[in-house]
Amino acid sequence: MKEHILILDHQQIQHKIKRIAYQVYESNIAENKIILAGISKKGYQLALELKSALEIISPLEIDLCEVKINKKNPLDKITTSLASDAYKDKSVILVDDVLNSGTTLIYGVRHFLAVPLKQFKTAVLVDRNHKKYPVKADFKGISLSTSLNETVKVDLTKGNFKAELL
Repeated sequence: MKEHILILDHQQIQHKIKRIAYQVYESNIAENKIILAGISKKGYQLALELKSALEIISPLEIDLCEVKINKKNPLDKITTSLASDAYKDKSVILVDDVLNSGTTLIYGVRHFLAVPLKQFKTAVLVDRNHKKYPVKADFKGISLSTSLNETVKVDLTKGNFKAELL
C-alpha cells in the first residue's frame, strides 16, 4: 500500500485559497464582474471556495461556471453550465485542483478561446511541474516537484480539506 504524505492540511488550504483570492482580485481590480470557471468536480469545488473568499474581500460580482471535460478523452465535447454569451468579453479564471500534465487545463483553455474574452487566467491549488503542454497556472497555491509515478490527491470535503501525495 502506498504511503500517504500530507502536503496541505485544512488550515493551509484555506490560507492558499485566501491568498489566491487576493491575487485574483488584484488582477481584476478594474472589473465589476468576473467568471470563475471550475473544471468539474474538484476544480468546481475549489471555484466555490474561491468565490466565497472573494466575496469577503472584494465588491466583485462573481458568476460560477462548471466546465465538464472528459479527462480520459479531452477531445470529447466540453460543456459549460453558462452559455458562451455569459462570458463573452468578460474576465474568466479557469480553476482546477491540480495541474499535472496540463492536458485538462489546455483543453479547457482551448474551449474558452472560441469566445472573445477580456482577460483569461488559470488558478490551481497544486502545480506539479510535469507539463506536456505549454500551459501555466497564473495563480497557484503551491508548486510541488514530484516523480511521475506519484499522485497528488486533493480532498475538499467541508471542514476537512487536505492535499496528499500518494
